Amino acid sequence: MRPLTQRQCGGHLRLLILGGLLGMAGRAWAGPPFLTDDPQPVPLHHWELYVASQSAIASDSGIATLPHVEANYGAAPGLQLHLIVPAALAWTSGGSSSWGLGDIEVGAKYRFFGTDETFQVGTFPLVDLPTGSEARGLGSGEVRVFLPLWLQEGFGDWLTYGGGAFTWTSGGHDALTLGWLLQRQVAKALAIGAEAYATFPLDGEPAQLQLDLGLVLDLSEHAHLLASGGPWFGNDQRAQTYLAILFTW
Repeated sequence: MRPLTQRQCGGHLRLLILGGLLGMAGRAWAGPPFLTDDPQPVPLHHWELYVASQSAIASDSGIATLPHVEANYGAAPGLQLHLIVPAALAWTSGGSSSWGLGDIEVGAKYRFFGTDETFQVGTFPLVDLPTGSEARGLGSGEVRVFLPLWLQEGFGDWLTYGGGAFTWTSGGHDALTLGWLLQRQVAKALAIGAEAYATFPLDGEPAQLQLDLGLVLDLSEHAHLLASGGPWFGNDQRAQTYLAILFTW
């Protein structure tokens, strides 16, 4: 989610739980501060840097990035390069906790139709590398490839975007996802939005639905506060939160 006046793009992050601790296998974490992403890349030769924390918390367990760093760079017209390096924290109630390197994510967003001011279509393939310790609950222990198609349109102070994706994993936890978001620029420095994001595992696990509210607040021309949160419904109930400071230049 981005202020309509700045058209900033986001990137993706997955919170990976050992043995499906929170039942989130195949889940894609997308454009900050939401799960749903958009097709709009970072402008040519510009940068985005996020210092962020994202969590998924159930009644007796949870995982968070504490913190993760995300970098996006406009490498060519319509093309954005992407990297996330997370420090992951996993815990259970009354049990042990672990903190350390999580699974690193790399990717590239490419807009193949439209401009910043028109209807847009793009893709944002991502690869999660199993760099986090599976034994400590900090990584998935498998390679994950996220292959989405994203659409976007704006109407005055309103912006809507979303689409669908296929997630392939080397461990057989494949899934389909659908997400859509609506946001409004309610003040010069403030945009708010809401999304619905559904995951359909292909291994027989129950479908799941995430509902989120979020905001982007411009602190200055180059610094922005992003936050979101909401409930997750499926084979259990939990909540997810996201908080970040974004620097753009």
